[in-house]
Amino acid sequence: MAGTFATELAERGVVRVAGPDAAHFLNNLVTSEVAHLADGEAAYAALLTPQGKMLFDFLALREADSYRLDTLAENAAALAQRLGFYKLRAKVTVADLTPEEVVIAFWGGEPPATLPGVAYTDPRLAALGKRVIVPRTSVAGVLALPGLTRTDAGAYHAHRVALGVPEGGRDFAFGDAFPHDADMDALAGIDFAKGCYVGQEVVSRMQHRGTARRRIVMASATGALPPAGTALTAGDRPLGTLGTVAGSAGLALVRLDRAKAAIDAGVPIEADGTAVTLTIPPWASFGWPATATSEDV
Repeated sequence: MAGTFATELAERGVVRVAGPDAAHFLNNLVTSEVAHLADGEAAYAALLTPQGKMLFDFLALREADSYRLDTLAENAAALAQRLGFYKLRAKVTVADLTPEEVVIAFWGGEPPATLPGVAYTDPRLAALGKRVIVPRTSVAGVLALPGLTRTDAGAYHAHRVALGVPEGGRDFAFGDAFPHDADMDALAGIDFAKGCYVGQEVVSRMQHRGTARRRIVMASATGALPPAGTALTAGDRPLGTLGTVAGSAGLALVRLDRAKAAIDAGVPIEADGTAVTLTIPPWASFGWPATATSEDV
């Protein structure tokens, strides 16, 4: 296999926010600065509860006075509805375009120049590659373009896991995780210099006090890892849960302090009897706690 890899991400949906107030409207709600995006540029962002928990995450692609939000397909209608609650008198329209539009991912090389849409770099990590949102009727034609090696979504997720990048709905649960839990602060998903947005006070407090105790890290084993959702333990102490798994590599949401204490004490970390090694992603802005208390062991 050679060339640029390409796959349809059928689990992704598209929500469009359009109108003269779109930039101001969206920017006042989400974790990232989206008002200053250039045409064809995307930002990673989330919409939170007032308590700072993540309801939705998405890649927001700027298109003149509108945005296309590349989000989890099963949540697209709910995201459109939630944004509609905030409209009030704003001159915007919100629509779920998932039935008509599809997200295609490219990695390992550049996508073709002749696409029926604008290819945008994944804002979380450039190594993830690029994406394009196209009409559903164009998918087969795009994937058949010269220079592309068509593959499936499993190959894309294995690529993502190898880079240590989490994804909502697979590696953390919406409604339960804070942005820091999902490493959004290290993946350009939070702008700490922008003004207020829903849940901003909680996120800012976690950042400045350094109170994020749960993080998504990389997991590996000498053989195949157990499936997503398997609990991680050190002795009889729960550490967290496996997320996306691709063979012997995976991601896991863990308590950093407990994991560090187990590592320091030489206590094996396991998932359903399989020995697991946990590592911090190379792009991370966080690390293992410097010290762990006896309560963490």
